[in-house]
Amino acid sequence: MNFVYGPIPSRQLGQSFGIDLVPFKTCNWNCVYCQLGRSVPLTNQRQAYVPREDVLAEIQHVLDTSASGEIDWITFAGSGEPTLHSDIGWLIRQVKMLTNCPVAVITNGSLLHLSEVRRDLAAADAVMPTLNAGNEAMYRRICRPWAILTFDRLREGLIAFRRKYDGLLWVEVVLIKGLNDSTEELQSLATVLQQIKPDQIHINLPLRPPSEAWVQPPNKDALQQAIAILGDVAHVIPPTTESLHLVDKTSVVKTIIDVIKRHPMCEDELIYSLGQCSLEQIEQTLEALAESGQAQVVNRDGSRFWSASAAHYPEHTNYV
Repeated sequence: MNFVYGPIPSRQLGQSFGIDLVPFKTCNWNCVYCQLGRSVPLTNQRQAYVPREDVLAEIQHVLDTSASGEIDWITFAGSGEPTLHSDIGWLIRQVKMLTNCPVAVITNGSLLHLSEVRRDLAAADAVMPTLNAGNEAMYRRICRPWAILTFDRLREGLIAFRRKYDGLLWVEVVLIKGLNDSTEELQSLATVLQQIKPDQIHINLPLRPPSEAWVQPPNKDALQQAIAILGDVAHVIPPTTESLHLVDKTSVVKTIIDVIKRHPMCEDELIYSLGQCSLEQIEQTLEALAESGQAQVVNRDGSRFWSASAAHYPEHTNYV
């Protein structure tokens, strides 16, 4: 499989079956907290990066071979910004005709100022855009976007989408210690969120290896303040405690590589996911990952994370 992966356990979406529409790190933001490293280079070009028929064929295969209840959500996300693919709207509509599973889109929301992108996402059951700041200065410090993607465009795009979208709008906020966790910044963010009127606000913390090694989650006091300021629909999304569901037992290494290209895994988490294997098999799997040339180990705060070899972390990276 080239374009689909998982299912991945998710606090918001249960067992989430992922669809990746763009090459690795094809993105118009270069977020300081991104778990997939830096976007090198940035791009803001909408085009058909991969053939839509090939993507749909893989989705159809997975749906045909999955057991009932194995997939809770089908999620367009992956290793870059999914709305950069010009056929995402067509694919969402096709998937909706193939299955009763709800469809989600995890996006940075940067292109919602375009009417065609708003139309593309309208058929999804849930759209999960990102808003980490309430002003231009903080937006540029955290997201480091393509130059023309101003904060005003982001805000107005989200407001315009909410105005006509009747699905679930869940805005994701990533809180970073010393950046957007102060009272002033949180109040600025809350003002904009009140204009957007999301159904839920999901507060996420940078717990996986961030692009920039200095990025840290806020302390408990700042987190409690954020919940109080952002309002009743805001809640913290804790890390999932479920293990990766290894669907293809005959190709465990490939399954893991397909996941870590979109979702780096802590080594302890990875070993736990291999719980059905013996210690010898686990050691052999990690060795095979290292020898594959498609994985690297990133050290952050005493933890080892397995990520794609193509991911660019400027500091504290050990290549395997």
